[in-house]
Amino acid sequence: MLHAFTRNYNDLSSDAGFQFEFHCDCCGNGYKSTFKESSTYDQRQMLNDIGRKAEALNNILGGKLGGVGWNVARGADAIKNRVDSRGPEWRREQEQAFDEAQEEVRPYFRKCPACNKWVCEDCWNNDENLCISCAPRESSYVAKARNEAMRREINVAVENSNVWHGTLEKRTTVCPNCGKQNDPSSAFCSGCGTKL
Repeated sequence: MLHAFTRNYNDLSSDAGFQFEFHCDCCGNGYKSTFKESSTYDQRQMLNDIGRKAEALNNILGGKLGGVGWNVARGADAIKNRVDSRGPEWRREQEQAFDEAQEEVRPYFRKCPACNKWVCEDCWNNDENLCISCAPRESSYVAKARNEAMRREINVAVENSNVWHGTLEKRTTVCPNCGKQNDPSSAFCSGCGTKL
């Protein structure tokens, strides 16, 4: 069973070999380990080649000599089946490769004693010996706070400013007969003469 020093990792392994990517708990950036070839994959490839050559020998020669080729091909298949692509040997190799990968990338991470996160160098505050989630860098924090205060002040200034300089139209009276708008002080509609 694989046990990582950080919970944020991806297993990029394939039948051909092993590679892992470990990620920072703060920013999510990651480091990939060096690819390590699988010896079981090499064994399977070699046995596949032997099996193909033995089958070709069997087809070409036939008879008793062909039987030798057939026996060699059958033996290669039997051994190949024991060297399963993701069998126990491959798993043991994977665990060993995982341990080596962790040792390779661990120097790029620091564990925060306050929150127990594993963080990259960018997310580590050297002055406080804590991650930037627990102890933000002073200059970054001040700049962020200044920008947030500036945004609040701009929003307040906009709320309190007079941005429309037009005038409101006075109320009008609509004629019930023709629908024309009239001055509310008029007694009769200017369009059809109906009493308002």
